[in-house]
Amino acid sequence: MGKKGKGTGSFGKRRNKSHTMCRRCGKKSYHIQKSTCANCGYPAARKRTYQWGQKAIGRKTTGTGRMRYMKDLSRRFKNGFQEGTEAKKLPVA
Repeated sequence: MGKKGKGTGSFGKRRNKSHTMCRRCGKKSYHIQKSTCANCGYPAARKRTYQWGQKAIGRKTTGTGRMRYMKDLSRRFKNGFQEGTEAKKLPVA
């Protein structure tokens, strides 16, 4: 029952949480004592990103989610953002 190193015996002592849920990114990366998120950098205004983490940037960039607003933006732009109009009836031939 050795409790010295960082191996099996020490795992019983690990009961304090240093990180909790971040309100901006939703990951369990918000350090309670530091009051900063290790993932997104909250409460800093700028989101935490680094060029050495290209894979990480690709995981949370535009297009990885539902894109509820942007997915129909190209179609609306093509039609000049028209609103309140109805399609013309085609003559039955």
